Amino acid sequence: MELRPECPCGSGAAYDACCGRLHRGAAQAATAGELMRSRYAAYAVGDTAYVWRTWHPRTRPTDVTHDPGTRWTGLRILGAGEDWVEFEARWDSAAGPGRLHERSRFEQRGGRWLYVDGDID
Repeated sequence: MELRPECPCGSGAAYDACCGRLHRGAAQAATAGELMRSRYAAYAVGDTAYVWRTWHPRTRPTDVTHDPGTRWTGLRILGAGEDWVEFEARWDSAAGPGRLHERSRFEQRGGRWLYVDGDID
């Protein structure tokens, strides 16, 4: 996992003080939005174990893999509610640039926010 001075989630804060503390387990996401940003940052730094741990057990895959050929280049939050976040994430890869637009659903379980699923367009 690569450490970065600025958090990939786009907050402008240092990675260690922002999503890095969640990735290390030093804190839990306080909101669905914070969890969503930390999951994006985890993909960006290659921390697929964090992505897996924050996926609801009812819907998570058996494995989450990191594609070293994909470089996540930006996150834009389009809207958010108590248990959902709509976002656009961009990446570059050997196949060219890409974009993911999703409205994600989250649920609290045992006091922790977890990603459930999302609608992608």
